[in-house]
Amino acid sequence: MLPVGHHVPVLIAAVHRHAVAVGKPGRYRGLEGGGGAEVHRAAGDGGYLTRLGRGGGVGQAKVLREAQHQVGGDAGDILLDPQGVVGVVVVAQLQQHRGEPGLAYLSQRGGGPCGHLLRQGVDVPEVFHEQLRRPAAVGAGGIVEGENAPALAPGTGAGGVGVEGQIEVVLSGVGLPDGGGRSDTAQDATMFGRLKKSVEPYTQWTNEIKLPSIPPQPEMMKENRFTQAFYTRMLYSCLVDADYLDTENFMSGPKPRGQGQTMDGLLKRLNQYTAKWSHPQGTLNQRRSSILSACTTAGQTGRRGLYSLTVPTGGGKTVASLAFALSLAVKNHMDRVIYVIPYTSIIDQTADVFSEILGAENVLEHHSGVDYSAKEDDEPAAYRKALAAENWDKPVVVTTNVQFFESLYANKSSKCRKLHNMANSVIIFDEAQMLPVDYLKPCIAAMEELIDRYGSSVVLCTATQPALQSLFQKERNAIELCPRMEEQFRFFERVRYKNLGYLSEEELVSRLEGGFQTLCIVNTRKKAQKLYQKLKGEGCYHLSTSMYPKHRKRVLEQIRKRLDKKNPQKCIVIATSLVEAGVDLDFRTVYRQLAGIDSMIQAAGRCNREGEYDVYESNVFIFQFDEKETVSGQRQQIDVAKSLIAEKVEISDLGTIKAYFERLYYLRGEDLDKKKILQNFEKGKYNFKETAQNFKLIEEDTAALFIGNTEEAKKIL
Repeated sequence: MLPVGHHVPVLIAAVHRHAVAVGKPGRYRGLEGGGGAEVHRAAGDGGYLTRLGRGGGVGQAKVLREAQHQVGGDAGDILLDPQGVVGVVVVAQLQQHRGEPGLAYLSQRGGGPCGHLLRQGVDVPEVFHEQLRRPAAVGAGGIVEGENAPALAPGTGAGGVGVEGQIEVVLSGVGLPDGGGRSDTAQDATMFGRLKKSVEPYTQWTNEIKLPSIPPQPEMMKENRFTQAFYTRMLYSCLVDADYLDTENFMSGPKPRGQGQTMDGLLKRLNQYTAKWSHPQGTLNQRRSSILSACTTAGQTGRRGLYSLTVPTGGGKTVASLAFALSLAVKNHMDRVIYVIPYTSIIDQTADVFSEILGAENVLEHHSGVDYSAKEDDEPAAYRKALAAENWDKPVVVTTNVQFFESLYANKSSKCRKLHNMANSVIIFDEAQMLPVDYLKPCIAAMEELIDRYGSSVVLCTATQPALQSLFQKERNAIELCPRMEEQFRFFERVRYKNLGYLSEEELVSRLEGGFQTLCIVNTRKKAQKLYQKLKGEGCYHLSTSMYPKHRKRVLEQIRKRLDKKNPQKCIVIATSLVEAGVDLDFRTVYRQLAGIDSMIQAAGRCNREGEYDVYESNVFIFQFDEKETVSGQRQQIDVAKSLIAEKVEISDLGTIKAYFERLYYLRGEDLDKKKILQNFEKGKYNFKETAQNFKLIEEDTAALFIGNTEEAKKIL
């Protein structure tokens, strides 16, 4: 911990003091026959968390900080409002919500399945009184005793009503606040405001716990404010994860956490898997094998730092990057490998590859499309993964840009909990050119902190390497892992680019109708749908993010069958850019609407992928529509690409790629930090809450839909 005189440790101390078990009688009362309840302060505005357990004892405290479903969860879960602005939420075991037992959510806006939100000092709504009078809603431990607490019927004697009578209450836990100013009052939800709040004395802990000596202030605290804020968030991560785990262990005993093989064990499994490639047949496989071997050797001899793996499409970068990461981790005694991918639509494929090589028990796939629920009656493997998703306690984590970076700039305990497990890790950014341009500077700043101060290594992995060097605060050059890179790109050249200029929709449709195995990628979902409707027929398919994941997966399987070299069939696919990264498809011809240089090169990677056809017969046609079209967030990328094409450059040349990114970043300028995230930590400001609210890589206002057209979906209904 740091000296209290410094702003940053004061903030940590403010959070810490709200996370101390106090056990002071009188604040909460137990019902007759109950054994009482332990009182536990949640991180937030002086809030309490209590769990009234089975048999009158103290049960398990479980807080879901990000309830994805407003009426989701199990009996005893605490569901916080998605905005995180919560007073009291009660979840009781009642017969509610489609008749399923064990579920009741008291909505912040009132009128939830069980009643209303209860706030400190606010009268309890009558409907809430009614629910608490029901025996199933009254636990063996107790309920909040506030200024206007309801009169309750007594419990059912020693032991109470067991599981069916458990109730949980939580008072506003808001995570790391904004710093605020010295003029803030106790009513302000800022660091300075919190420090002025009066709190119950909790000196009793000194009789139970002996604090270790406080180490001297780390050198990093002499750095800039951003570094100090990053360190604060890391300390908060350690604090809340330790608090969760300690509470969990006390309440319900040890759980199956931290299970997985060591880095050394995983490297042995990888070596066993790749042994079959030790004597590659054919020039293509020999090239892939040489790249894999070079990456393994680099890992065995390398130090922690910044690396790049610039491999042409089809060069085997996924397995090669894993080999480097595991070798580097073993050599430098690192804890885990984190593989970060831009799209949820392609993450399954990578997770499946890693699970096949390393064993599913060693790989955690974590993103918005995976729903883990930590129920002890689940299958053991599923239960262990649900626990690991809380804090990334697995040796290999496959995640998305959104999950990774939004966690690094979060302020809530649920997202921050995993941060300390990013330290001492090898972090691979697959398709690094897809790093979010609007947030590129804060993303690079976070990478730099992890490399310089937390013992991590970063690998930028792509066929179209972005020019990021100028964005790092400290001058550094990434160590390239691909051997003889320019030679590899010449060898893996599979296609010829041809610029068709402007086309009408009718001209494009006519061209596509005459194709055999043709992929057409356009810039908008609307345009993809429109072209598909014009072409619709046998062997014609549509792929975009307008389709739900399982539908996309089914369509991809149908496409792959038609592209099978043993039984090739006509296959015309109209798609958006989702097929450009990580989707293993191989067409004879590709049409690509003008886009960024990186997007066009990625699209070309879906043509003659295995090099089975003559380069001069494998064409990638670049075109523009003759009518005006608005492409959200892509205007500058298209303009820069258009200017380079006008200069008659070779699109796939490494110099063209470098020039493209340099021009793009120059044009973006300050918009590389669109929401001014880094400014939130200048001049002594520590605006954690504001930063978390602004740092959203996906800003679309979307809502979850339930698609009930499969047998699996009908069972859920």
